[in-house]
Amino acid sequence: MSHNHGGCCGHGNHGGPDVGVSIEDADGLGCQYSLYQKINLAEVACLNETVDGSGQLVFKPWDRRLDKTDCVVSDADEELLWNIPFSGNVKLKGVIVVGGEGQSHPQKMRLFKNREHMTFDEARAQADQEFDVVKDPQGQVEYPTKVVSFSNVHHLTIHFPSNYGDDETKVYYIGLKGEFFKSNRVGVVNTVYEARPMMEDHKQDLKDLNISHNAQF
Repeated sequence: MSHNHGGCCGHGNHGGPDVGVSIEDADGLGCQYSLYQKINLAEVACLNETVDGSGQLVFKPWDRRLDKTDCVVSDADEELLWNIPFSGNVKLKGVIVVGGEGQSHPQKMRLFKNREHMTFDEARAQADQEFDVVKDPQGQVEYPTKVVSFSNVHHLTIHFPSNYGDDETKVYYIGLKGEFFKSNRVGVVNTVYEARPMMEDHKQDLKDLNISHNAQF
């Protein structure tokens, strides 16, 4: 499964990639890294995955982050890109990545907010935030996001453009930390579309009234 795309360009908004921070009490983070429950897993798409659907398996409970049963392996080259829709709005506060052994671990991570169905070509644009990713087979490094930038997120794109030198990239776990809010987006859209027929009905009523009035003379 091949794909055509250009290389990644641009840096973080402040001029360079951000870095992660070490976690002291990793065992106590289960309740914080629970946004996987708010992902529309059936709609998650991972581009350049070797096995179709494997990209959905990296979003799992915190206590399974070190479970190596399932993973995603890149196909044509080292790049991987996730399109992740949520069931509402989230305020994203942090990301943890458990990558593959040795050189197959992701080296860079780029995040995009609310850009649905992104492709590798579109990912050449400047990301909303970029990180230098360290090898973290135990899930002990957190990448804190700019909360101001990642509030009201209904769709998240994660792009791993490179690894540490292997031909393929491997990812076992992606953890997302933050707050969840129910979305009213569908209701707003319905309101807009329902208002239009009502206006058209009103115009037709006025037209019928004018015709009836003219017919009396």
